[in-house]
Amino acid sequence: MTQRPRPAKPIIGLTLDAEPPGGYSQFPWYAIRQNYMDAVADAGGMPVALPHRSELAGSYLEAIDALIVTGGAFDVDPALYGAATRHDTVALKPGRTAAELALLRGALALDLPVLGICGGAQLLAVALGGTLIQHIPDAITDALAHEQPLPRDQPGHAITIMPGTRLAAIVGVASMRVNSAHHQAVRDPGGRLVVDAIAPDGVIEGVESPAHRFCLGVQWHPEFLIDPGDARIIAALVGAAS
Repeated sequence: MTQRPRPAKPIIGLTLDAEPPGGYSQFPWYAIRQNYMDAVADAGGMPVALPHRSELAGSYLEAIDALIVTGGAFDVDPALYGAATRHDTVALKPGRTAAELALLRGALALDLPVLGICGGAQLLAVALGGTLIQHIPDAITDALAHEQPLPRDQPGHAITIMPGTRLAAIVGVASMRVNSAHHQAVRDPGGRLVVDAIAPDGVIEGVESPAHRFCLGVQWHPEFLIDPGDARIIAALVGAAS
């Protein structure tokens, strides 16, 4: 049987969110914002959505050239990074987390390009041995409003890009203006990740793995293309997958 040729554009898999019945459908449903897909397509990639089927992670990874773990209004289970307690604000989606962990660990083992966005950056840190702050307002004195009151397509605060990092090479600037839609953050990146971006209040905004050919986690949402560096990050992922 003749094999179909691979598409000319790199295939970028993006994880979906999941919601219970209500709103869009009276049955459970998946969701992803259009700008995730548009940002990848506009950067020259072919975006495809990845359902929450952990047992199919290996097959999905054979079919894609890079992985984006998207964000969402939920949290990583603190038990996954050894926390003895769970803050009252923590909300879980166990099925989504299990599927994303399977995809993320598989992608890292295969050295596929990986980009974690917001909650995806936090999951990347946990997958590589890091820990999280469960609720920034309770852990950081004089913290910024990381769950910004402004619309999410507007910048919420600045970040400092750490010199000499992969992120610095990609964005080509020492600082960026980013949006902010999170109440958790990386506490300790562990021994396998390097911090590459920090907010003015000291909250970690970006991490990367020097051991992988492309492995970034950013706490903001570059798919909104608020800062010129955002498009460069998406383009760099697509370029690494080409």
